Amino acid sequence: MDLRKKPFYLTEEELRWVNETRDSLSVRQKVGQLFCVMGGDFELKELERIVTEYNVGGVLYRPAPAADIRDWYAVLDAAAGIPLLRAANLEEGGSGAISDGTFFGWPMTVAATDEDGMMEKFATVCAREGQMTGVNWTFSPVCDIDMNYRNPITNVRTCGSDAERVKRLCSVYVKTLQKNGMAACAKHFPGDGVDFRDQHLHPTYNSLSAKDWFASYGAIYQQLIEDGLMSVMVGHIVQPNVAMEINPKLRFEDCLPGSLCRELLTGVLRERFGFNGLITTDATIMSGFTQAMPRRHAIPTAIAAGCDMLVFSTDFYEDYQYMLDGLESGALTEARLDEAVSRILALKAKVAGNRPKTAPMPEAKLWQAECADKCVTLVKNIDELLPISPEEYPLIRLVTLGNDHTVDGSMTAIAEEILQREGFQTERFDIGKEEMHGTGALDRKRLTLYLANCEHASNQTTIRLNWAKKHALDVPRHVWEESAVFVSFSNPYHLQDVPRVKTYINAYSCHRAMIEAVIEKLLGKSEFKGVSPVDAFCDLPDARL
Repeated sequence: MDLRKKPFYLTEEELRWVNETRDSLSVRQKVGQLFCVMGGDFELKELERIVTEYNVGGVLYRPAPAADIRDWYAVLDAAAGIPLLRAANLEEGGSGAISDGTFFGWPMTVAATDEDGMMEKFATVCAREGQMTGVNWTFSPVCDIDMNYRNPITNVRTCGSDAERVKRLCSVYVKTLQKNGMAACAKHFPGDGVDFRDQHLHPTYNSLSAKDWFASYGAIYQQLIEDGLMSVMVGHIVQPNVAMEINPKLRFEDCLPGSLCRELLTGVLRERFGFNGLITTDATIMSGFTQAMPRRHAIPTAIAAGCDMLVFSTDFYEDYQYMLDGLESGALTEARLDEAVSRILALKAKVAGNRPKTAPMPEAKLWQAECADKCVTLVKNIDELLPISPEEYPLIRLVTLGNDHTVDGSMTAIAEEILQREGFQTERFDIGKEEMHGTGALDRKRLTLYLANCEHASNQTTIRLNWAKKHALDVPRHVWEESAVFVSFSNPYHLQDVPRVKTYINAYSCHRAMIEAVIEKLLGKSEFKGVSPVDAFCDLPDARL
């Protein structure tokens, strides 16, 4: 391990600080450095004590007002003997760190523009708005490949299903972010998006052959490492074929999730890919970690196998003791502990001294709107319904599916406001008043606009459209007799549930600028520019009809 080389490139002065700081710590203090805790799990006084007495290495706060997070970190920074890694999930813009930050859009929003320049703008917003609270470490980019449209957690968090596009855009993100003084942490090695399940709920599998994995996920991480990526987050995802290639004696049933797997952490990341940066687990509160082995063994095993840091605890004090117990039993060596702490301190030497930058960023909203204009994708327009006008369809009926709430208010209310401004009358679908009917009474001057905002989320098992129990009266039923447009704002795969709709649009993220961009395109005021990052037809031939 030479910390003067990529990715830290420590100066002699920085290297001296790392070595002297590490050597000045007791074993208990070194163990504390291995933990990144969730700030919101503790009262500020208790967290201050944990920082002071246990010497934890990092803290992550969920989004809150920037001023509040700055104040909390000021207290913790004053208490910390060693500067803290201040972490956030800057996956979608500044809003990943602060509630008053910009929700730029999910990565697939940017990928649909297929522009490196847009990814640069996105990463710049993530870095600069994150730094408004002093955040110096982001658990992004998401480098997963969305190979399985049934996966409920990757989806629009990724740059799509094409490995080359994911590699290119994530490379731009990492280089731009780190140029702006923020450490990137690419996730979720060895790669989510193959399984149709969620690692938050149990260990999942990346089942690609070793050859296919190295050509896809492996190639992405190799590129980012070459770019100078400072850290990698390892998921609770099993990659048995790669692990068994590294260790031919390994049996399938013995293969562990990446966060606990020596073959993947040391054998692939360290030895084959030459990664010299920091490796951290994904959240160890996730069942993908807790179900893999008894926790008293898992905590020291993660570090012994090659991770340098643990993210979140089911019980911090218990996990801290498990790590000490692992040192006493020999499950974790002091040499490996020192190596992990050295990399943690090396990352701190590069970014932890950065102070909050409170200057506003007026470009963020402009770039958000530009991205929205460029990403909206017309997937189907079979009956050439578009563009629409108030003369042809004076009345628009709005059917809302999923979550009506957005960062800018009600999705339906925003759409109504814009449509009425453009001269349309609007009405909202009311399942209580709707009854089964034939086609003769359909108003040919009315267009039905479906607004779907069914978001990905951890701990759910699927993202599907669930129709009204009352005869599914909200489903696009009379596709031959009634004019309808279906717009998805958060999931590009709804054609699996509405395969026969004739006009379908993907918009990838839901905020006012995106709703405005969609309606402009419906009216023909702006052309559709988006390039689908995935197979929106879900490999279903009937979805193309």
